[in-house]
Amino acid sequence: MLPPGAVVFDLDGTLVDSRGDIVAAMNHALIQSGRAPLPAQVIVRNVGDGARTLCARSAKLPEISEEADALLELFLAYYNEHPIDFTRWIPGAQESLDQLAEMRLPLGICTNKPRSTTEAVLGALGIRTRFRVIVAGGDLSEKKPAPGPLLHAAKLLGVAPDLVVMVGDAPQDVECARRAGMRSIAVDNGFAARERVMDAHPDVFLATLGELPDVIRRWRDATARVSSLR
Repeated sequence: MLPPGAVVFDLDGTLVDSRGDIVAAMNHALIQSGRAPLPAQVIVRNVGDGARTLCARSAKLPEISEEADALLELFLAYYNEHPIDFTRWIPGAQESLDQLAEMRLPLGICTNKPRSTTEAVLGALGIRTRFRVIVAGGDLSEKKPAPGPLLHAAKLLGVAPDLVVMVGDAPQDVECARRAGMRSIAVDNGFAARERVMDAHPDVFLATLGELPDVIRRWRDATARVSSLR
């Protein structure tokens, strides 16, 4: 096993709990378009496959339709103006980022969240510059769980895919990493059902993100020990 050369994170549900702001933006869009708002748990179940899919599922519309376009525009406009009204750090996220930075590992983001809202959230949190690479929804023609976004992140980082570790909270993250030839670490943060995440078979499943630095250290130390025996 080769030592990790970079760590790429999903955003929603992995580094931040953004459910409150996603629900607020979605219900704003629904109301503005003359539709009834939805319970938070219904909207959250639709999160993970990008904003267009979220809007279409929430309004029971075809993804490729003018109505979905209009709803997405309302959603993004509101979310860009209110990126972190209710968003909070996932416990252990800040400390993990600090420790990985001390290891001098380049960090990236790979998310299905649109570029505009991704930049708005990271900017409002003051952490945009902590990530060398950001690949967001809409940057490419495909999205997670397709491997393209992660492979593109690896290329931008200048790191071979098999040296990249993907950290996420959903089956899309695990499947994307597998198809890209990368290791995956899943975190039980409550966005996705635990059973669905486990069924995707991540390489490591963590109860909290605070455990991440120790896993990365063990992988690096194990590699160093093997190298010293050669």
